[in-house]
Amino acid sequence: MEWRKIATVEKKRYYTLAIVGMPGAGKSVVANCLVSEDFKLIRFGSFIIEEVKRRNLEVTAENERTVREDLRRKYGMDICAQLALPIIRKYLEQGEKVVIDGLYSLSEYETLRTELGSSLLLIAVFTPRELRYKRLADRPDRPLSAAEAESRDMMEVKNIEKSGPIALSDFILINDQSIDALCDKTRQLLLDLGKTLANKRA
Repeated sequence: MEWRKIATVEKKRYYTLAIVGMPGAGKSVVANCLVSEDFKLIRFGSFIIEEVKRRNLEVTAENERTVREDLRRKYGMDICAQLALPIIRKYLEQGEKVVIDGLYSLSEYETLRTELGSSLLLIAVFTPRELRYKRLADRPDRPLSAAEAESRDMMEVKNIEKSGPIALSDFILINDQSIDALCDKTRQLLLDLGKTLANKRA
């Protein structure tokens, strides 16, 4: 049975999947796996990068953090969700499947939940901390030392409400093996979710 047929619910609502997790957990890997399954991708971080460029700043981790905090201070912790909602609505009206990569704060989740209701599902990607830190240290783009990774963890938990959406997740993917294994788990989750939705409609 095709996903689109399974995911259609009353009033032609479609499910939106949001990927949550700590740095280095593998959120973007899961999002890219879903893109290969014909999901439309919305990266919250892209809104921040666009604003960094608009301010004629170099795209660096420090500038992204500064701009992100400035936008949240001016417009609320849910600013990325506010910017994403018109795009999400457009995709859903067209009958597209949507995956969000980079939902961080509880405020973002609450804003999306108010608009999308129970059609918004959270997928938490979990990787043991030691393995996350190793992956962050080994990545070619902006690697982090163990001390830097731990500092970032604490900042995200304390300052940007990141633990809330993880705690409220509907599904958990354990990422302690290869990228291919994580994609296999993601595809299996879609199959399981499709069966669940089909049973609800039966």
